[in-house]
Amino acid sequence: MQSGAELHGDAIAAAVVGRCWNRIGVHGDGSCELLEQHIHCRNCAVFSAAAASLLNRELPPGHLAEWTRVVADAKPSAVQKSCSVVIFRIGAEWLALPTAVFEEIVGPRPLHTLPHRGGAVMGVVNVRGELLVCLSLGYLLGINNSAADGPRLPNGRLLVLACDRNRVVCPVDEVHGVHRFDPSQLQEAPASSSRSAAAYTRAVLRLPQHAVGVLDEQLLFQFFNRSLASATAT
Repeated sequence: MQSGAELHGDAIAAAVVGRCWNRIGVHGDGSCELLEQHIHCRNCAVFSAAAASLLNRELPPGHLAEWTRVVADAKPSAVQKSCSVVIFRIGAEWLALPTAVFEEIVGPRPLHTLPHRGGAVMGVVNVRGELLVCLSLGYLLGINNSAADGPRLPNGRLLVLACDRNRVVCPVDEVHGVHRFDPSQLQEAPASSSRSAAAYTRAVLRLPQHAVGVLDEQLLFQFFNRSLASATAT
């Protein structure tokens, strides 16, 4: 029996051209006399020679120039311009704020009212051992907010928002979650029955389920700062 090492170079080249492993090897009829020694074609010198010839073959004309052009071409940015917001519901209104202003979203907990306070300032809430001022977005926007009805905030969720160096809590009825979108999807905010809501809404994001009013966080922060100054005034 002739071993792979004894195969002449011309015989190897002929076998490579003929792809003997597909005809008489493990992928063929298995009649190759070398299979008894090598068990599998991948262990044979013929198969190794085929791999070497594939790697060492001459490049086709223009191959180097073509790949030089491909590598040199400017690549599109992998980072697509997009916005990220958290969508939530107050009453029947779906609203959103940029994800960056959110510190966390927590479940309902007791509300401690403040004497001689009213309007948007509801009181303070204990979040992880820190008392945070609780503000009603529903009051500010002129929306009925069932999550803010009772002194214990029994329903919905609490949004913990970062306001410059301050942190505030805002009760909402439901949190839909984070949503990413292209800024081109934003539409101009239509006229609203609530003048307050219209004043704080900068655009509308239309989703298959509902239209979402994207709030102007800068205007809200100004309101938050005024409310916090009022709540902490002696």
